[in-house]
Amino acid sequence: MTLTFAPQNCALVVTAIRADEKTARHLGNLGFTLGGELTLLASAGGSCIVKLKESRLALDRVLAMKIQVDIKRESEV
Repeated sequence: MTLTFAPQNCALVVTAIRADEKTARHLGNLGFTLGGELTLLASAGGSCIVKLKESRLALDRVLAMKIQVDIKRESEV
């Protein structure tokens, strides 16, 4: 699922970045890497606020739609 449709306040894992090279590199520099963990704190109109490592980041709908995530399974905790 894309980040915009993920449940809030749930541990998530990045499974794919579906973007052109420049955008993927930008997201990587922000900390969005394959297998990286994050938490969706809030979502409104497709825009998202996420907790990534020790930072909070706001993403617009366009960027959030490019990030594929999955719910982190308890066995991965």
